[in-house]
Amino acid sequence: MENFEKRIEVNSKVLVGKPVIKGTRISIELIVKLVAQGWTEKEIIKEYPSLTKDDICAALLYAEKIVEQEEIHLLVAR
Repeated sequence: MENFEKRIEVNSKVLVGKPVIKGTRISIELIVKLVAQGWTEKEIIKEYPSLTKDDICAALLYAEKIVEQEEIHLLVAR
């Protein structure tokens, strides 16, 4: 999906600045959590009818980009 970022917004006045699907209060965190719990795309859209397949895809791509940028620092015991 090109330009998935256009579907996501971060606004300090919406859910304390958590990333959400633009125009909603549905967080990226919630969408990723539902997918991780085994919810299907169809089930998510039924429960949250303002979402689209592209919104769900954008949420997962956003999460992937966040994890991709994560840095791991190993601590060595002395």
